[in-house]
Amino acid sequence: MMLLTGIFAGMLAVQPAQAERIKDLGHFAGLRTNQLVGYGIVVGLSGTGDDSLEYATLGVKGMTSRFGLALPPGVNPATKNAAAVMVTAEMPAFAKPGQRLDVTVSAIGKAKSLRGGTLILMPLYGADQQIYAMAQGNLAVGGLGISAADGSRLTVNIPSVGRISSGATIERTVATGFESEPFLSFNLTDADLTTSLRVADAINESIGSGLAIAIDAVTVRIAAPPGTQERVMLMGRIENLIVKPAEARARIIVNARTGTVVINGSVRLGPAAVSHGKLTVRVEENPMVVQPAPFSRGRTAVEPNSDISVEDEGAPAFEIGRRASLSEIVETINSIGVSPSDLTAILEGLKQAGALKAELIII
Repeated sequence: MMLLTGIFAGMLAVQPAQAERIKDLGHFAGLRTNQLVGYGIVVGLSGTGDDSLEYATLGVKGMTSRFGLALPPGVNPATKNAAAVMVTAEMPAFAKPGQRLDVTVSAIGKAKSLRGGTLILMPLYGADQQIYAMAQGNLAVGGLGISAADGSRLTVNIPSVGRISSGATIERTVATGFESEPFLSFNLTDADLTTSLRVADAINESIGSGLAIAIDAVTVRIAAPPGTQERVMLMGRIENLIVKPAEARARIIVNARTGTVVINGSVRLGPAAVSHGKLTVRVEENPMVVQPAPFSRGRTAVEPNSDISVEDEGAPAFEIGRRASLSEIVETINSIGVSPSDLTAILEGLKQAGALKAELIII
């Protein structure tokens, strides 16, 4: 417990919000990554692929048909040296044809390992079902899987997932729309009205009065000049402006599964008194064997013998001063030495009593 609360003191000391670049607080609308996905076949596996997956069979037949090769009827080419896979990639904003992307290859069948495999040329589709890239290459697999004749297996990491560095080539660009819209919209990553207003004020003070307007807690609308080059220059200047974001809302995050409690620096406690004790009830069963007297007609029996004890560990009440800060909260926790579950109970009680002015989130 001392270690846990020590982490609180070291990591969550009260610090004022630091000034940040606008580009670190959000992004311009339209300038986003786009997810690509496709279905393909990995070949060249050493007996670790799919052995009876119909998708792999159809995929191999489709691959061979592109080269004018027709397999005889009834022939199943999906041996253990091939595997059906899903291929995913992310295409950044302003990506141009000819640029390369990293791709992730994941088995969808019973393939034990993709180590040593080669992805055959296949298309990557966007959400609009259009082809944006083509992928192919040798896989790099960080996992390892070994099986023996007696059925024993050893698996290290995930051998059924691999990666191809620069394995896809972009064939089509994605229209961002920023060059034709009448306004530029800058969207904050974390919604906050104060931060949104400060971003608009920083743009107006540095670039031009009345240029930016805070629409809501997320979006700042910026009047944009005509022409792509002028807009790019304006966006570059805006991204490097310095803004001091608003302090985060007071939050306490409790992970009920691991017992981790995270308290941010905005949390404050009002005046309160807390008394926390521990009641332990222990029941011990010590059955006794009863042996009948010699030459009697009795039977050997088991006689129950229970011992119940109660331990009530009382704890003195402690008082929380007026508007206690995070450092004072951590110091109090250290002094009473409570467990994470007990700390959660105390925080919930303080919240119900109205002394805890913070959002208590239990995950």
